[in-house]
Amino acid sequence: MTEHAGLPVAGYRAQTSEAVHMVNLNKQDEERILRSIDHYATLTDIDPRWLAIAKTHIEQGFMAMNRAIFKPERVHLDAE
Repeated sequence: MTEHAGLPVAGYRAQTSEAVHMVNLNKQDEERILRSIDHYATLTDIDPRWLAIAKTHIEQGFMAMNRAIFKPERVHLDAE
């Protein structure tokens, strides 16, 4: 299984091709849903406040799912 180098960000590690593939699929699903929300925002009979809440929750849900796959770790802090 191929490993991909981690992001140059503390706490992120190398990822398998399978993990990268899963997150890329999630990103496509998220984009489809966000585009639906964008469309709903153009309609006049939609409550924009609840639509904004929905968008935030969708984004948070996908972020949580992707973090579950990538499993970023906590970072070490230099002595304070």
